[in-house]
Amino acid sequence: MNSPDASDSSAPVCSAKGCRTAAVWVLAWNNPKLHTPERRKTWLACDEHREHLSQFLGVRGFLKDVVTLREWEDSAAGDDRDG
Repeated sequence: MNSPDASDSSAPVCSAKGCRTAAVWVLAWNNPKLHTPERRKTWLACDEHREHLSQFLGVRGFLKDVVTLREWEDSAAGDDRDG
C-alpha cells in the first residue's frame, strides 16, 4: 500500500504501532479512572488507522472525540487567542 510518509521529522505522525504516516486525525480520550472529566489525552491517526484506534479506545469507554488535525490545531490556536 502506498501511503505518504511524514517526510518532515517535525510533522505529526500516526500513533499506531510501527506507522510513520502523516497524521490526519486527532482522537481525544481520557481514562475516567485516572483523569478528570475535562482532561483530554490525544492519539494521532492516519486515514488507515483511524477506525482501528477509535475502536480500541471506544470499547474501553475512553474515546471522547475524533476531529481532523487541522480542526484540533485551529481550536488550540483559538484557545491561545482567548487567554
